[in-house]
Amino acid sequence: MSKAEILEELPKLAPEDLAEIQARIEDLAGDGWLDADDPLTDSQKALIESRIKEHEKAPGTAIPWQEFDARLKRRLGE
Repeated sequence: MSKAEILEELPKLAPEDLAEIQARIEDLAGDGWLDADDPLTDSQKALIESRIKEHEKAPGTAIPWQEFDARLKRRLGE
């Protein structure tokens, strides 16, 4: 199958199939693409990693995006 054929078929796939393909592509690509022209500092990256670990320890403390967005807008007076 050619690249053009693959790209043509992607929109036809179910969301779970697309997620599986995306995960596989990310596995193949490795983490190298994350650092290419990366504007994040090492301390910012460490903060993100620590917050991910905190979330993994207590995923029940997370809130849905819609709730976060609403809280933020209220806080900013929007």
